[in-house]
Amino acid sequence: MGSNDSKAEVESLLRVLPPVDFCFLYGSALHPNNHDRSKSIDFILGVSKPLEWHAQITGVANGIGAGVHFNPYVNWGDKMFKYGVVRLHDLIKDILHWERFYLSGRLQKPVHILVDTLDLEDVNSVNLRAAVSAALLLLPTKFSEEDLYAKICSLSYTGDLRMLFAEDKYKVKKIVRGQFDSFQSMYKPFLEEYEGKELLRFSSSSNHEEKIISQDSSLSAARALVSSLPQTIRSQMATKLGAIGGDVCELAIRSREEGAKCMQNILRRKVMVSSARQAVSGLLAVGAVNGMRYVGRKIRKAWES
Repeated sequence: MGSNDSKAEVESLLRVLPPVDFCFLYGSALHPNNHDRSKSIDFILGVSKPLEWHAQITGVANGIGAGVHFNPYVNWGDKMFKYGVVRLHDLIKDILHWERFYLSGRLQKPVHILVDTLDLEDVNSVNLRAAVSAALLLLPTKFSEEDLYAKICSLSYTGDLRMLFAEDKYKVKKIVRGQFDSFQSMYKPFLEEYEGKELLRFSSSSNHEEKIISQDSSLSAARALVSSLPQTIRSQMATKLGAIGGDVCELAIRSREEGAKCMQNILRRKVMVSSARQAVSGLLAVGAVNGMRYVGRKIRKAWES
């Protein structure tokens, strides 16, 4: 199944659902080489008033989970869908501040936006720039373009409890290689921006098939990258590094390695907490039978990989 087919099928479902303000399609349905019509189509809905949209279950998602209620088994026509519902306020907070680093992580990967009444695609540029900065902090002086996108992709999986037993261990590699052109178009403006600031330099590999990226590994460059991270992350880094107030976070970093390790630990903790809370929320919201059915499918995929 191609991404255009998936888009059309989600649009047909949206026509019978209550109105939404934001909707994006994500997951394996976007992969150009995915022709398996049996796989579910995954999408996220942003709504202004989730209490009206999902009156009985929003409380579970907000109180226990990561602010998203997922329903993994929705049959429409001859297809199965999995959708998530999130309050727009919570979505925007996660995009801008990485408060839970859950949907912000999904939006760092290629998605197809179907509805966007508030121009959140433009808001998400803050999230994408921060993702580039975080990935660069964790990469060596020289690396390939694929390495960069793999590191960006892995940011929101590091610490995810599902990766221990219920996810394909080659998931990141498959996402990047399957959607490489989409990653390029997403991140090209920010790579050009960082090249203009002399934080990055580009060259070709010996066989001219792969773009090689070199980055400034100085302490001043590391501090510049940290300055592009969300204020919430910078404040937490400042506290851990012994600084007073988030505004001096960059100055508190004594080495590039120290800053990278501190940031990675904070993100790992956020992903771990969000994935655990969301797993519990999902089981409570969809019921034990459907919950175990979904987990079983994930574990089977992990074993097959």
